[in-house]
Amino acid sequence: MSEELVKVRSELFKRKMRQKELAEILGISNAYLSDIINGRKDGPKAQGHINHIRKILCL
Repeated sequence: MSEELVKVRSELFKRKMRQKELAEILGISNAYLSDIINGRKDGPKAQGHINHIRKILCL
């Protein structure tokens, strides 16, 4: 798992934000978000979602 994705998990924990809530904001399934955060999905589309996540979480 990349350092950036560790930051995402940490920030979600700090904000007491559930992964499901973030998935709803992004308009993707919780399972797909889980795959992204755990490094199982890392293609161009997933990278776009990671950039969007960074903006949402101010990372």
